[in-house]
Amino acid sequence: MKFVSLVSTGIDSPVAAYLMAKYGEIIVVHADNGPFSNDTGFYDLMDHLGDITGRRLKIYVVPHWEFLSEATRLCKKKFICVLCKRAFLKYASKIAKIEKADAIVNGDSLGQVASQTLRNIRVEQYGVEIPVHRPLIGLDKNEIVEIARNIGTYNISIRGNTKCKAAPRHPTTMADLDEVLKEEKRLPTDLIDNILKKSKVMEL
Repeated sequence: MKFVSLVSTGIDSPVAAYLMAKYGEIIVVHADNGPFSNDTGFYDLMDHLGDITGRRLKIYVVPHWEFLSEATRLCKKKFICVLCKRAFLKYASKIAKIEKADAIVNGDSLGQVASQTLRNIRVEQYGVEIPVHRPLIGLDKNEIVEIARNIGTYNISIRGNTKCKAAPRHPTTMADLDEVLKEEKRLPTDLIDNILKKSKVMEL
């Protein structure tokens, strides 16, 4: 099997990728937030993830900061997190078609952040035709941190990460699908495709 795994420099998503790597090949998709967050350590994470899974990793680094620039300019602030996650899944879906992957993997854990309520997860996944696996969905933060420590990703993940500057102070936790789709229409129709064209693709 082959999975497209959305991996940030946070604690959760590298653990999710690690757990699914035992079942097949992992294609990593990383959203580069550019000026919106000062995340560091991504390539160190990838080197380590390759070592502990025993797999070469194909990686797409997507200039997601371009999406955030447009979304924060054109859309209602309370929907930014949901729109952001929808963009992630769109990147992953398109890359899955290119790579002939079987499913998408992400690090969602129920209720940890605003974008991970059941209602928001349903809205975020609307229109995604490929299965989305969430291996951490029933774990709490302490359980995820324990796994991250055991596999050696925790100390890399906590290195220099900062809060995303695009995140609103009061994000919606009960997003309405029709409202979200209406906000999405404010964005350029070719935005996702144009961003993907600028992705950096590499193997580690």
